[in-house]
Amino acid sequence: MTDATPPPDAHPVADTAHALRAAVWMLGSIASFSLMAVAGRAVAHELDTFEIMMYRSIVGFFILVPIAASLGRLASVRSHRMPLHLARNLAHFTGQNLWFFALTAIPLAQVFALEFTSPLWVLILAPLLLGEKLTRMRVLAAALGFIGILIVARPAPETVNWGTLAAACSAIGFALSMIFTKRLTRTDTLTCILFWMTVMQIAFGLICAGLDGDIALPSGHTAPWLVIIGIGGLTAHFCLTTALSIAPATVVIPVDFARLPVIAVVGVLLYDEPLDLFVILGALLIFGGNYLNIWSETRRNRA
Repeated sequence: MTDATPPPDAHPVADTAHALRAAVWMLGSIASFSLMAVAGRAVAHELDTFEIMMYRSIVGFFILVPIAASLGRLASVRSHRMPLHLARNLAHFTGQNLWFFALTAIPLAQVFALEFTSPLWVLILAPLLLGEKLTRMRVLAAALGFIGILIVARPAPETVNWGTLAAACSAIGFALSMIFTKRLTRTDTLTCILFWMTVMQIAFGLICAGLDGDIALPSGHTAPWLVIIGIGGLTAHFCLTTALSIAPATVVIPVDFARLPVIAVVGVLLYDEPLDLFVILGALLIFGGNYLNIWSETRRNRA
């Protein structure tokens, strides 16, 4: 579910004040992602994933455009890189649809654990799509993460299901979205990227939701949850990118990992989902692979 690649570390060393400010912003990101997951489950019994994505994008559009206009940033919206915007939004739309489907099929903690593999897929795909070098440290980080995937998913006929596969594949969609976003940020502003994201994904959602000739309208029950999904999608990534502009990724990413125990507790309290020690163990390995790569890149950049 990630819309933008985090910017480079803004500070070589984060002091205590910066770290605390970044942590506060990350709490907003964690709350937003968690609310999106709960809201996604709340509307799934009335709307399919394409309809959820369509309404999510409509809400996002009507929030983004007035704010961008009031700040004088709509002028930065350009259309000279439409093929790349199209590729980015197809990847993100696919990943987000799979994520919403997985929310209804497997425990929330398992969905979030598998979602954390997105940066590891970036390590694998970036050499092919961005020409970046695949170093030994990156290979080690990816290996740790994929061992974590095996522990979380425990592939066997009785454990693997469509929900597990959807969550794992959603991470690949988010990884491709990150890579294409990284290319777009070389020339386009965040406002431009988000504008085309909402416009294109409204169109994608309308087409896919209308294939069966029946697009469900929001009910009095689902409408508030759809607003939460739309707002949460914007605020989660705004909080994340703000935190990364205040403190280094080595400080921010461990706080982001707190999403897993938070959503695990939500699953226990709201849905009576059991705490799975294998999911926690696998997620720790996935986090270890991500953090090892961030730590290595930070050391290399400072050197």
